[in-house]
Amino acid sequence: MIKSMNLNGWLIAAGIYNIVWGSVVIFFPNLFFKLGDLPLPVYPMIWQSVGMIVGVYGIGYLIAATDPIRHWPIVLVGFLGKIFGPIGFAYHLMIGSLPIQTIVVIVFNDLIWWIPFFIILRNVWKYKP
Repeated sequence: MIKSMNLNGWLIAAGIYNIVWGSVVIFFPNLFFKLGDLPLPVYPMIWQSVGMIVGVYGIGYLIAATDPIRHWPIVLVGFLGKIFGPIGFAYHLMIGSLPIQTIVVIVFNDLIWWIPFFIILRNVWKYKP
């Protein structure tokens, strides 16, 4: 079922990615802004909180990778975040409150995970007892 399609590998990759990305944001909250030539945040601790949330999702994805059918709610919550994040981004891009170079965060944190997470959830729907 799911293991034969190597979808567990996607959850492991998402888990590792989220833990690494979250850790970088926690320990170097201004890094993304400096690399993107953006104004530094006034309250970097808010950005660090985002890093903590992303890192915790990573732990959840690693747990879900052990049995995606059993832990499908973790995958669903992650998938919803990966849908709603880009919607919020698009809105703020349209009203001019975010510069276009911030799209790199949406691409790597959200968009690249849409297909694997969708396939995992579709398989859960098909194979869940």
